[in-house]
Amino acid sequence: MKTTLVIIGTALLMLGAQRSPADEINPEAQSAAQHAAVTTCATCHGPRGRSAVPMYPTLAGQHRTYLAAQLKAFKARTRGDPDALAYMWGLAATLDDKTIEALAAYYSAQAPGHGRAGDAAEIARGADIYAHGVAAAGIPPCITCHGPGAAGSDNFPRLAGQHAQYLLKQLRSFQSNQRNVAVMHGVAKQLQAKEMSAVAAYLESLGGA
Repeated sequence: MKTTLVIIGTALLMLGAQRSPADEINPEAQSAAQHAAVTTCATCHGPRGRSAVPMYPTLAGQHRTYLAAQLKAFKARTRGDPDALAYMWGLAATLDDKTIEALAAYYSAQAPGHGRAGDAAEIARGADIYAHGVAAAGIPPCITCHGPGAAGSDNFPRLAGQHAQYLLKQLRSFQSNQRNVAVMHGVAKQLQAKEMSAVAAYLESLGGA
């Protein structure tokens, strides 16, 4: 219980952290970002950030602050999950801060995709874990950080409608601490494989604005 309270408390502090407003995006950065989105990013993330390949995340409708933070982490090589090492470290290396902010603004402005139906029982189990956690294992509710409907916030990603395959890959990276985020390691380290699958199925089933 004490560990759970520490995890939730840390998450709430992150939610309350103030961020400075992003610099206004100039036309040159906006043009460069749109060119990158169409010619490079779309290869994996799809047109307008709607990925059709389950191993790659959908970016459409993701929060701008979160997207910018992840791109900067890829560039700094501080995000260490497998796809970061294989693809994103190299791709982000040449991006300047203006282009990063413009890319984040571009994808955050796109309409998020629709949810995908799955096994009803598994989705119901995932919804329960998302809303209530697993008290016996000290796992806090996902809703604490990612919000109702998994819509997320500036500091926590939107998970609604995200590919289950991608979500499972990230949960495993958090669990192994390859993707070194203390809050998520604390949440994921006790999750069983079936629980991960259920939560991922529930999140993939969600959609909308």
